[in-house]
Amino acid sequence: MQKQTESLIKASKKGNQVAQMQLYDKYCNAMFTVACRYLNNEEDAKDVMQEGFLKAFVNLDKYKPEATFGAWLKRIVINQCLDVLKKRQIEFFEVEVSELQTINEDEWNFDSSLTKKGIINAIEQLNEKHKIVIKLYLIEGYDHTEISEILNIPSKTSRTHLRRGKLKLQELLKQKYNEARY
Repeated sequence: MQKQTESLIKASKKGNQVAQMQLYDKYCNAMFTVACRYLNNEEDAKDVMQEGFLKAFVNLDKYKPEATFGAWLKRIVINQCLDVLKKRQIEFFEVEVSELQTINEDEWNFDSSLTKKGIINAIEQLNEKHKIVIKLYLIEGYDHTEISEILNIPSKTSRTHLRRGKLKLQELLKQKYNEARY
């Protein structure tokens, strides 16, 4: 499968539009899903996905096979999503870590009836800054150094937004769990 992708990339670099369409077909559903995680509007997500593919094809010479093509493309799509969110005036700012309370994060006791959809709905209730960092960290698997590069913030700010987002998420999920018990 990887060899097929590599040959499609080589052909796409030479301007082969059939190969580009095959790459698009291969990755469009996954990239649409990624875009939908960040943008609450399917039309915006489709636009961002399309722009991401265009940007990828224009910059295909910059792709390095150390990472998979899918991971490279995903980063482009996420950056496109963040550009849209930045245009909507979501500002990330540095916060003092000393403002945070320390609590035990290991106490996440929830009923097994809590669904993935329930967790995602709770994440969507977070403020935008925390939601984006939570998604980049927990869903996409980026570390704080990568998040700080993507969002152009210090890594300690990424940690702080993640911590605050997790605390709020934990609070929201406990409320849902307690409501379900009654």
